Amino acid sequence: MSLQVILSHIKKDVLIEWRQKHTLYGVVLYVGVTVFAVYMMNGEPEAKTWNALFWLTQLFVSVNSVAKSFLQEPSQRFRYYFTIVRPADFLLAKMIYSILLMILINLISWVLFITLLGSPVTQTTLFVLISCIGSISLSSVFTFLSAIAARADQNAALMAILGFPILIPVLMMLSNLSLKAIAPVYQPGWWTLALVLLLLDLLVILLGVMLFPFLWKE
Repeated sequence: MSLQVILSHIKKDVLIEWRQKHTLYGVVLYVGVTVFAVYMMNGEPEAKTWNALFWLTQLFVSVNSVAKSFLQEPSQRFRYYFTIVRPADFLLAKMIYSILLMILINLISWVLFITLLGSPVTQTTLFVLISCIGSISLSSVFTFLSAIAARADQNAALMAILGFPILIPVLMMLSNLSLKAIAPVYQPGWWTLALVLLLLDLLVILLGVMLFPFLWKE
């Protein structure tokens, strides 16, 4: 794998995102409207409700932003990429960019939640770490599913069919981890669940690297 090639593709995606700022602004607007609607209907929710709303928002944000990483690429451009880059490098570049984008959106969402719905978080550093792990989980899964959907005649419904059964247990683990950062006292053992999530993310990335070349040839 060529690090220079991966960095070049990440730079290309960043430049495209910068030129099409309406995509990022649309996601931020979506989060802002969602949080404001919750505030108008319910005010500041209790800690467990706040936690559930936060991760559900991240799920749908990842669908609207990260999951489009492959679907927005036209088929003619795929043929061009096929001649200049290896499939593993291309997939890893997409995954790394999606992870960075999701971490940024996650932090923006957290700021909006704090501003409008308050913050029950008592251990900020732990919550930020869990948010980064959650961003890696959501973005890696949806990027891989987006690659499958893009090679299956751009069938976006395939992502929902394959993705949500995988992501439901991931969301449950992220919710339980976040509750440990919200608890008023330190709760040991959180790192075990975090390690399981990171190993699951690594498994998804490895499966993508091994299986995507077969989709690429199609």
